[in-house]
Amino acid sequence: MGDDGAVTLLPLALLLPLLLLLLMLGMERVEGPLREDAVTEQLESFLDSARPDEVETFVSEGFAPALDRYWRRRRLGRLLPGRSR
Repeated sequence: MGDDGAVTLLPLALLLPLLLLLLMLGMERVEGPLREDAVTEQLESFLDSARPDEVETFVSEGFAPALDRYWRRRRLGRLLPGRSR
C-alpha cells in the first residue's frame, strides 16, 4: 500500500515543476508588451522635460538612475516655497 502511493505521487512531483515553468513562460509573454509600453511613455515624458544634467545621467548611467534623479527634482520642486509647478 505504501509503494502504490509513492508511485502515484511520483508523476505529479515530476510534472508540477514543468507546469510552473510553462505558466511562468506564458506570463512573461503576456507581461512583456505591457512593460515595454510603460517604459516608452516614461522615457518620452522624461526626455520632454529633463534638464541637461539629467540627460547626461541617462546617457552615462542608464534610464533608471536618470529617472530617479528626475523624480527627485520634481518632488523637491513641489516642496520648495515660491516655486510653482
